[in-house]
Amino acid sequence: MLDLAGHLHEWAEEGRDFAVATVVAVGGSAPRPPGAALAVCADGTAIGSVSGGCVEGAVYDLCLQALQDRETRVERFGYSDEDAFAVGLTCGGVIDIMVTPYDADDAARTAALSAAAHDEPVALARVVHGPAGLLGRAVLVRPDGSHEGGLGGHPELDRTAIAQARALLEAGRTGTVEVSQDGSHCPGGLTLLVESAVPPPRMIVFGAIDFAAALVRAGKFLGYHVTVCDARPVFATRTRFPEADEIVVDWPHRYLASTDTDARTVLCVLTHDAKFDIPLLTEALRLPVAYVGAMGSRRTHQDRNRRLREAGVGERELARLRSPIGLDLGARTPEETALSIAAEIVAARHGGTGRPLTGADTPIHRDERAAGPLPQPV
Repeated sequence: MLDLAGHLHEWAEEGRDFAVATVVAVGGSAPRPPGAALAVCADGTAIGSVSGGCVEGAVYDLCLQALQDRETRVERFGYSDEDAFAVGLTCGGVIDIMVTPYDADDAARTAALSAAAHDEPVALARVVHGPAGLLGRAVLVRPDGSHEGGLGGHPELDRTAIAQARALLEAGRTGTVEVSQDGSHCPGGLTLLVESAVPPPRMIVFGAIDFAAALVRAGKFLGYHVTVCDARPVFATRTRFPEADEIVVDWPHRYLASTDTDARTVLCVLTHDAKFDIPLLTEALRLPVAYVGAMGSRRTHQDRNRRLREAGVGERELARLRSPIGLDLGARTPEETALSIAAEIVAARHGGTGRPLTGADTPIHRDERAAGPLPQPV
């Protein structure tokens, strides 16, 4: 739901009536992860998606029904072997969808939509499986532990939900958590969906070259907040990089040491110049970031590794370096090279192999979202 926060917050501010269908559990080859949502306004306007098209029509109807009966419900959709034309997922997966009419008096959801729409980090924990009286109950959690709303039930339940939501928020993750109705962390009785809304992850591109301009566009397409950094002011200009969120003129290693990074940050070093690369990579390979890649030929890579070892970089740190940067796509142009780098970043993020799917027996959708069987929908 929070991925639609900008639109939903506007609808709420305008006093419009709407319902939201959210993916709360997945199994098998399901196309969208938990948290993906479809919202339907009372005037029939629809935004978002829960299945990439497979069951959108049926879910749309459920949202319209929810606007009439004002009830929260969970429905399961899957492929029907007996009737291939039945509403279901032809990919063979199974998804549970929770449909909830928006209630302006729901403090947790209202605050969550407002915070997410203004790029404020927040997590929303909702009961998606459990007793009918708790289904759909929500609590909003901020990074400092402050919260709004509540799940009701046992006094310890809110405390456990807040702790779990805060942990997922710190990791920038959306996922499900199973707890007991008495608030203990042992699975049993309740499933919570925790949606995290966090600012976009950072991509920092070092080296204001033509390949960087193409990579900036690819980074923006993937949803990154993109910074270009170069020590040469004649190259690091807004004219050359109109789509970058930030342009920094500074020595790369000095800027990296002074700026904020986290476990989602990707660092792309395109300078392939030792006077920039060595101090920069010495700093970068010691940071807990998601990805560090460096451009250059294999000869440049070997020389760079030698210099990094001489600078005191250890073998475990060197093993984190993606160099030469990108996947082997046979890229030639800056745009093709940017695609190669972007593909490696996506593969690294989700544990992909980078091999063709044709003829492979690996799952298309790696399940980093939910493990094990789905609970029975209420």
